[in-house]
Amino acid sequence: MTAYDDLMAHARETEALAQVAGRLGWDQETVMPRGAATQRGEESAAMEGVLHARRTDPRIGEWLEAAEATDKVAAANLREIRRAFERSNKVPAKLAAEIARVTSVAQGIWAQARADEDVAAFLPTLQRVVALRQEEGQALAQGGDVYDALLDDYEPGAKASELDAMFGALRPRLVALRAAILDRPQPTPLSGSFDEAAQLALSRELAGVFGYDFARGRIDKAVHPFCSGSGNDVRVTTRTDPADPFNCLYSTIHEVGHASYEQNVEPDYLLTPIGRGVSMGVHESQSRIYENQLARSPAFAEWLLGRMRNVFGDIGIDDPAIFARAVNRVSNGYIRTEADEVQYNLHVMMRYDLERALISGDLAVTDLEAAWNDRFAADFGFAVDKPSNGCLQDVHWSVGLMGYFLTYSLGNVYAGCLHAALRADRPGLDAELAQGDLSGATAWLRDKVQRHGALMEPRETIRAACGFEPSEAPLLDYLEAKFAALYGL
Repeated sequence: MTAYDDLMAHARETEALAQVAGRLGWDQETVMPRGAATQRGEESAAMEGVLHARRTDPRIGEWLEAAEATDKVAAANLREIRRAFERSNKVPAKLAAEIARVTSVAQGIWAQARADEDVAAFLPTLQRVVALRQEEGQALAQGGDVYDALLDDYEPGAKASELDAMFGALRPRLVALRAAILDRPQPTPLSGSFDEAAQLALSRELAGVFGYDFARGRIDKAVHPFCSGSGNDVRVTTRTDPADPFNCLYSTIHEVGHASYEQNVEPDYLLTPIGRGVSMGVHESQSRIYENQLARSPAFAEWLLGRMRNVFGDIGIDDPAIFARAVNRVSNGYIRTEADEVQYNLHVMMRYDLERALISGDLAVTDLEAAWNDRFAADFGFAVDKPSNGCLQDVHWSVGLMGYFLTYSLGNVYAGCLHAALRADRPGLDAELAQGDLSGATAWLRDKVQRHGALMEPRETIRAACGFEPSEAPLLDYLEAKFAALYGL
């Protein structure tokens, strides 16, 4: 056994235990009894303690010094192990366990406060979460930028200054496009009540159309749709609304994008540091291109209209062009996950700015609701009507995901680049989509992005797939062309 072999044996066991810890989170958000929340917090803290001890094991440092990379796979594994080892050693074990315990319990408190429309009931918990993440960020930054240190958990190498520039380029063209669209007549909405069981059945069919392997996964319901796991156990959740089947169908397709990334990583990488998505930005590129550039394309909408009429009967629309506009309806709304492509990134930018202010201490947690409502009114032109449509709508802050929101917009930027490259390679894509055939598109994404896992760094992964340096330009060009055609701009 070489030092590299010993290191990888240790890493595989750690990755396996991390999957078990992740399953605790999946269980908590799907089937765990409500009364188990406090105990689950202790269980999560205990698992985090075990994982932190393994990730900071002094032998890792010795193995890293002695290990040699004989190929690019070994080099990538050593890169990821070294990064995790250095980061883990900066965070005290007691702090890591406390973050796991508090955020596990906080999720349930947030869910209840959201149901009760009671911000005050959640704020003391959120204060504790923010304080813990500030402490962690300071430990990681070691005198550097605290927010950048937190970003590195989700998008290695990302800097807030670069993201500011990207958002600065996105905002004016998105705002102008929104104004032009909202000045046009609104599309015909769906009509009727849509049976929950039928929605879930069609969502399962769509998951299969987009390549989800049910032999290695399952779909359940949750308050906030998510994807969990990697390799041979990748689970997704969705939600239903009797008045809005798109919520269920497109949430499912979005999460299947995440799941496909995890299911399609090279089998040889299973339970190794590179056997998962390389970053949340690249992960979001998969979910967003599945949901938007593919599933919301007018071509695919034509096929989906037929399936929805077969499943639900009369839905109030029978013309494919009108249905495509309904699928891509741009309208005022509160909820980020339900936002149209044009306004989605504006929701993310707002959260990004508020989150940075929370972490820096410029915004007190007690002032968050007022700050959110003021910023929302300024950005979107109307007032928040209730907390579940405002600062309580997202689960992320309750579970400590500070530095995460920006990856949604970064994923959109990456998806814009991938979509441009995909269409260049597959000029007949629309004809395939109109038949409900996603095999060519998903095979291209599997080959170009998904199978590589974390073999390359995030931007390198996108650059290698597209053949050019990622930027926001392809996304903006795509949005302007698509919505000009749909709305006759």
